[in-house]
Amino acid sequence: MTQILKPGQGFLYMKVGIHAQETLEDIINRKTKEIEQAGFAMWGYGGGTCHPQNSVQPFARSCEERGEIIYLCMEEINSKHFAEPVRADEWSLDGQTWNVIPPEIAVRGSRYALMIKNLRKEEFDLSLRDTKVAIGNSMGKLGSKYIKGRVDKACLEIAEPIEGAEDRSVHIALVAEICDPYAVYVRNKT
Repeated sequence: MTQILKPGQGFLYMKVGIHAQETLEDIINRKTKEIEQAGFAMWGYGGGTCHPQNSVQPFARSCEERGEIIYLCMEEINSKHFAEPVRADEWSLDGQTWNVIPPEIAVRGSRYALMIKNLRKEEFDLSLRDTKVAIGNSMGKLGSKYIKGRVDKACLEIAEPIEGAEDRSVHIALVAEICDPYAVYVRNKT
């Protein structure tokens, strides 16, 4: 395991790869420049897990209240996300009140975005048996039982390994820190 994650610590796990017709390497380069220019970047995503209001925001607030850095640990996969690379121009905490996305930030082909800083390549193996879901209907479920099939992201917590439980490790290749306001809705208003 890595030195950045400690027992009891919460973190976000996400599978990443091609997104909106852009390679992961191109995304990393673009996000690195955005962080240099704006102090943060918005990492776009979609799907039913890690909803901004119902999952990520309350989870991240509880981690921050405990004094934890909230890491986004990303596993690189071969993805086929070929959605149109339409740039979002607005973001919202609640889906009601919308704000303009700064021009130096580009979120493409996404419904939601994580607010990140300190994006870097950092490689380590993570045993999903040593994690549990930290929020929502599956709270307490082992990460190795939850991260399967189409489930490609989760709010997790480092837990004590359970003897005899299914052990499945993933290779983390990329890490960032989640920053306030953690996760938001994004849209293109046109």
